[in-house]
Order: sequence, then C-alpha cells, then structure tokens
Amino acid sequence: MNIPYAAYRTLTTILFILLFPAFWCYTLLSRRYRTHIKERLGCYPRSVLKALRGSPRIWIHAVSLGEVKVAASLIHALWEMMPHCRIVLSTFTEHGRALASEILGPSVPLIYAPLDFPLAVRKALLSIRPHAMVFLETEIWPNWIFKANRCGARTLLVNGRISPGSIEGYLRFKPFFREVLKAVDRFSMITKEDARRIMAMGADLKKVETNGNAKYDLLAAAPDQSAANEMRQIFSLGSLQRVLVAGSTRKGEEAMVLDAYQKIRERFPDTLLIIAPRHIRRIPSIAALVETRGLRYHLYSDLAGSCQKRKEKIVLVDTFGELFNIYSIATIVFCGGSLVPLGGQNPLEPAAWAKPVFYGPHMDNFLDAKAMLEDAGAGIQVSNSKDFARKALWYLHHPDKMKEVGERARQVVRNLRGAARRHAEVICRLLEKDP
Repeated sequence: MNIPYAAYRTLTTILFILLFPAFWCYTLLSRRYRTHIKERLGCYPRSVLKALRGSPRIWIHAVSLGEVKVAASLIHALWEMMPHCRIVLSTFTEHGRALASEILGPSVPLIYAPLDFPLAVRKALLSIRPHAMVFLETEIWPNWIFKANRCGARTLLVNGRISPGSIEGYLRFKPFFREVLKAVDRFSMITKEDARRIMAMGADLKKVETNGNAKYDLLAAAPDQSAANEMRQIFSLGSLQRVLVAGSTRKGEEAMVLDAYQKIRERFPDTLLIIAPRHIRRIPSIAALVETRGLRYHLYSDLAGSCQKRKEKIVLVDTFGELFNIYSIATIVFCGGSLVPLGGQNPLEPAAWAKPVFYGPHMDNFLDAKAMLEDAGAGIQVSNSKDFARKALWYLHHPDKMKEVGERARQVVRNLRGAARRHAEVICRLLEKDP
C-alpha cells in the first residue's frame, strides 16, 4: 500500500470515529439526516438492490445540482447505447436527490452517497457491485476511488473539470493525488485545459481525453415556451416591458446591480428588476439593502403562491429552482458571482433562452462558456456598475442588436450538443474491454 493513501485512510478513520458520535446525537436531536443515515454508511434498501439486478451495473455519483443535470444527460445517452444496462445515481444533498427525482422519475434508483470512510465505502460497493464507478466533474474521493478499483470496478472521472482556482491546491499535494489518480481508469474531461490540469496532477496521458461539457446537452433542449408564458403571468408583465434579471448573485453584487438598475430606470422607468441570489438565506439582507435606497419590492413566493398582482418594480426570488425559467422573460441577464472574485455562474443557461448575457471579469469557473460566447459575439463583459449600466443602456436603445446577440447566444448552446454521448462512449468502451 502506498504511504500517502495509508496516511489518508488512517486520518479519515480517526476523524470518523471521533466525529460520528456527535453527528449521531445531532441527528437524534434535530431529526435531520435520520432518514438516510444508513445510506451514508453504505446500507441500501432492498428495493434499490433488486432494481439493479442485471449487467452491466453503472454507478454514477453527482454532488451539485449542475452535476445531477449532467448525470441525466449521461444516463439518457447510456440507455441509447446500452439499453440493458442498470444505472444507480448517488447524491450528497437532499436538494440534489429531489432534482434527480424530478428529472429522472422512477426510472433510476436514487441513493445517498456513502461517507468517504473506508468501511462505509466498502459496504456500499459490496452492496451495489458496480461494473463501472463514474465520478462527475471534480469528484475525487480517495477512499471511494481506491476501494472501487480494488473491488474490480472500472473507475472513471467523466465530464471532468479542474478549475484554475483549484489546481494550485491539488498540486501542493501532488504525490498524494498522483497515487489516487493511478486508480482511475479513464479521464473524460471537458476542455483541453482541464485535461492539461489533470495530467499536471499526475493522471496518465494515455487515460485522458477531451469530450466537451455534457451539461449543455440538456440546456439545448430545455427551453419551454409554456414556462415562459407562466412566468409572464406570475410577474404580470406587459408585452413590451423590459426586464433585468440578475441571477445567482453573491454578497457585494446586489449593491452594484441596484446602482446600474437605478441608472437604467432614468431612461427606461418601467424596467422590472428581478434579483435571484445564489443563497436564498441572504434575502433579508438584500431586502434591507433595497429598502435603504427608498425602493420597494415583492418576494417571488408571494407572487407565485397567490393571486397577488405585482405592483413594485423589484422582485426578490426567495424560492429554489426557479431561475432557469425566470431567464425566459428577461430582456437582459446578468450572471452573478462574476463582479466579485467567486468564479461566476453558467452563462449558457440564459443563452439557451436567446438572451444577451452580461457578466463581470471573474468567470474562472466558466472560462470555456465565456470564450465560446465571446467568440460568437454573444457575451458582454462589464467591469463595474457604471460599465454595466452604460452597456445595458446601449443595447436597450438598440433592440435589433440586442436580439441579434441573443440569437447568437442561443446558437452557441445548440452547437454544443453531443458531449453526453461522447462521454457515454468512453464508459461503454471501457466496459467492453471486460471479459
């Protein structure tokens, strides 16, 4: 056994023994996590195991909501190529599981991922017995990867992404990650830069390939005009009313968005501003910020959950999972997390609705999407609130140019179809090598 992994396994075992009793007490007192704590320890319901009878069995692991969408695209591609395969999807969060259930329905068994603790991972793998263990994007779990490899499963990192901000941290522990990556059979990465970074961490060049971003396959097919019509009703929009949507904003950005919005309203006073923060727990502080400027607002939940008609020019989105459809009614979209150094948000979600996409200079987590939009003349970078207001006003004064930019943005998304199938082919090829 290699020394770096032995040290990691020992450390995680000690931490589990020390922390699990406190976690167990917390679940008893708060009643949170009680319904799925057994699954965290690798014990799964018989109904799940029964649904997985057959071959080959493919276990896909997703963490974030974005990864669940990637998993859905990948699963549909795998079914087209291997209709007889059995697939199970694991998530860490309840939100992720809820979204997976909504997208996939009862067709795919859903489980909670085991803790990255040797005994829990081993128990889970012996229960599921996957022929392929697929980790999505940046999910590098050492115990899980080593145990899956030793249990005979083919291990893959699919739709792999290593951000510029994280690579330095990985490289500090390169000897450790080099050993972990030796246990991975294939790396199917999003971009050439992602491939270069995973190889810098120690991945074998012969195991690495680049196949695009499967997240965009669902985006190309997702826009639904009925959702747009519903949103227009919820927000009581006039046929020509202008709408600025600031999506997934982070702390410090709402003030800048409000600065730009107030300048826009000087020229276009009927403009509606919709702010959807990345974390809805921040709604009270954003509401206070709006009020300090002498402005009034509605909460989205009040409009969507009753017959209340919108009267104010600002709406704060205080519910989860609505943003993609809200983009459908936008005249202009700002992607948050980009005027502050937090890596940005996916600009291709509003692009799928043919919307002009504005973002700040900090788009490190979506450099590929940013580059594609800008190459097509469909992405608009702004440096601060004044720059945002100036550029937004120019496009509002030139609606034909704005429509043209939006159409180019939508075409970028349409041109990205097919990545999920290419990633699925990697899995299929690897499974075909097994006797």
